[in-house]
Amino acid sequence: MGERKKSKFVKWIASGKVNKRLCIFTFMLIPVALLIVFTFIPFVNMVGFSFYDMKYLGDREFVGLKNYADVFSREDCFQALKLSLYYIAASFIQLALALYFASVLSFKTKGGGIFKGLMFFPYLVCGIAVGFIFKFFYTRGFVLDTVLQWCGFDLENLPYWLKDTSINNISVAATSVWRYMGQNMVLFIGAIMSVDASLYEAADIDGASAWHKFWYIIFPSIKTIIVLNLILAITGSLSVFEPPYVITNGEFGTGTYFVIMDRLAHASQKVGLASAMAIVLLVIILIATVLQKVAFKYFFGDGDEEAIRTVRKRKKLERQRAMAQGMQSDAAKGGAGI
Repeated sequence: MGERKKSKFVKWIASGKVNKRLCIFTFMLIPVALLIVFTFIPFVNMVGFSFYDMKYLGDREFVGLKNYADVFSREDCFQALKLSLYYIAASFIQLALALYFASVLSFKTKGGGIFKGLMFFPYLVCGIAVGFIFKFFYTRGFVLDTVLQWCGFDLENLPYWLKDTSINNISVAATSVWRYMGQNMVLFIGAIMSVDASLYEAADIDGASAWHKFWYIIFPSIKTIIVLNLILAITGSLSVFEPPYVITNGEFGTGTYFVIMDRLAHASQKVGLASAMAIVLLVIILIATVLQKVAFKYFFGDGDEEAIRTVRKRKKLERQRAMAQGMQSDAAKGGAGI
């Protein structure tokens, strides 16, 4: 009996389905274990920390939702949230430029390969290095001021790009446009190159302009990549850290949400408040992602699906036509009765 059971077990273990499942389980075991240990467990602990007034070491005091209330009542935390609007605006400019250059460089352009390489190069540079580059670029009397003086501007009339609170956040946000535009351009080029070339040939025969080709062929074909880049750009804008940290160290009103969070967690040792800030940011990112997908689906559709707005307009027109036809038929019947 024991040998029979053993032979059955060996046959069961050697079967194709079991081997396939064992292979999947074996390959997944270590990555899932690492994910649980270094991501999920710390996240659960961080959620717990957000309800305490605590430091890294020492006693903890349970404060409930006070840390979450402080995120929106403290001036530094709420101001950091508002600064994200600068980076969100910069992300839209960056995506628009990336889409424009991708639409041009996807077709045969003289020197197109060189332009692609030059535009993609900033993305390969370390974020800390980019911060130092622009720190010297914006410093008073350095690169930008020198170039502007060559163009006829007086140094005394130029603003302090990193100290003037009316312009310093725009200056720092512009660094993100320079760094990430090339990455998004490459993603757009890959999507545009996958569009069927026969569509362009048909458009040329019909005499379509470059704008019509973009709006009616390129844009509908790469909607998925556009949505992906929008989500990545907005979530990245809400969690900017390197540029303000390196360029200004968060001074002069340039401290973004992550910079303030880092300052509270490590300099002030307010671990509970910093944890609450992280949870609030996660919720904001999730809400922004959902709203963005819903808005894009409403205006432009999802994949092969037609836009909700277009469907509603068509149904409205159909109802109006049906009502008009009904009124005409009623009028015809009334005339026949007379």
